[in-house]
Amino acid sequence: MVGGPDSAFARAEPLLQGMGKTIVHAGGPGNGQAAKICNNMMLGISMIAVSEAFAMAEKLGLDTARLFAIASKSSGQSWAMTSYCPVPGMVEAAPSNRDFKPGFTASMMLKDLALAEDAAQSVGAATPLGHEAARLFREYVESGHGAVDFSGIIQMLRQR
Repeated sequence: MVGGPDSAFARAEPLLQGMGKTIVHAGGPGNGQAAKICNNMMLGISMIAVSEAFAMAEKLGLDTARLFAIASKSSGQSWAMTSYCPVPGMVEAAPSNRDFKPGFTASMMLKDLALAEDAAQSVGAATPLGHEAARLFREYVESGHGAVDFSGIIQMLRQR
């Protein structure tokens, strides 16, 4: 996600290709940051939705592996679930299999959600789910879980 004038992007692109496999010119200056906070707002909201569904499934007595098998092939599918499932044993590389040792901390997610809230407010964009996601991650971080992977929010939701 890169913002800046076309000419600057063209000069920087060969260097950027060494830093990642997908390079997208998001538009003018600041658009790379805008894309990042919009993308991470979607991720934070998605992780909460996935976590709520799996926590509810557990309380309903539904085998979480069966829910994963169903939802990963149907309308509930999302990157948050199929790449980063907050339930251990579903996705080999997920932090849930390592006691939520972070790849991306809850504090970093909260930072990005706060940036998204600020950006939304500055342009008058309605983001009620983004606002609620920020509130929930703030609660999670303030309860001492800022250094835990953001997918660990399932632990807080399970206790409710």
